[in-house]
Amino acid sequence: MTLSAAASRSALAAVLLIAGAFAVEAASKTLATVNGQAITEQDVEEALVDIGQGLPPKLDEPAKRKYALDYLIDLKLVSAKAMADKIDQDPEFQRKFAYFRDKLAMEALLAKVGKEADTEKAEKDAYDTAAKAQPPEPEIHARHILVPTEDEAKKAIERIKKGDDFAKVATEMSKDPGGEGGDLGWFTKDRMVPEFSDAAFKLEPGQISAPVKSQFGWHVIKVEEKRVKSFPPFDQVKEQAGRYVQQKAQSEMVTALHKDAKIERTDEPAAPAAPAPAETPAK
Repeated sequence: MTLSAAASRSALAAVLLIAGAFAVEAASKTLATVNGQAITEQDVEEALVDIGQGLPPKLDEPAKRKYALDYLIDLKLVSAKAMADKIDQDPEFQRKFAYFRDKLAMEALLAKVGKEADTEKAEKDAYDTAAKAQPPEPEIHARHILVPTEDEAKKAIERIKKGDDFAKVATEMSKDPGGEGGDLGWFTKDRMVPEFSDAAFKLEPGQISAPVKSQFGWHVIKVEEKRVKSFPPFDQVKEQAGRYVQQKAQSEMVTALHKDAKIERTDEPAAPAAPAPAETPAK
């Protein structure tokens, strides 16, 4: 069954109303009119969101906005011609129109649910829960030299004892391609294999380990610094907390809709019925 032209126009009106939910409430300056239809600054902003990534990177901001305005003028002209030619009555048009209507409605509702859920209290509650799940823990900044054999690890240690810089020896001898001068950056104990972590976290800043064997080979480890990693303050992660709160509310709404809906899928064959138990012959 296809939509009538009147129904299609009603659906289009519904989409335009939904789109209005995304518009800035303040008046938007009119930049052009096409056969009496206004194109505003807000229209240009929304067009740039849609087509902006496809524009040449070398274009400056004014050029991008001019391109978007030209695009919207063409859009108005061609769209009006398409409607006059009753393109909207084509079944393929109606199928795609229904998809984008549903997509726009979904995005509008998800945005509304997320915005309503994102309160200061909800953000702080999410922050407190995350902070409790990640108590302060020791963290070290270390370098290492990775070699295939224990003898090579001992040779590296001997060079360092004679005055060679650890980073220089790591650059020349280590088989680990990552980290300049063997630098591993900051890490907590659970980030490394147990043999490495056990040895590294026993060292004090400036100390160098004896050869340490792991599944990757033999390591020589130097600890540069130690600190206690603590959860960042609320102000630093407020934005992430807000995103989490919004996404959680949206996910919960979708889960509830699934629970209350009757969904029948036909994309996969039904599982075969279990065979009936064989009848026991009468004695």
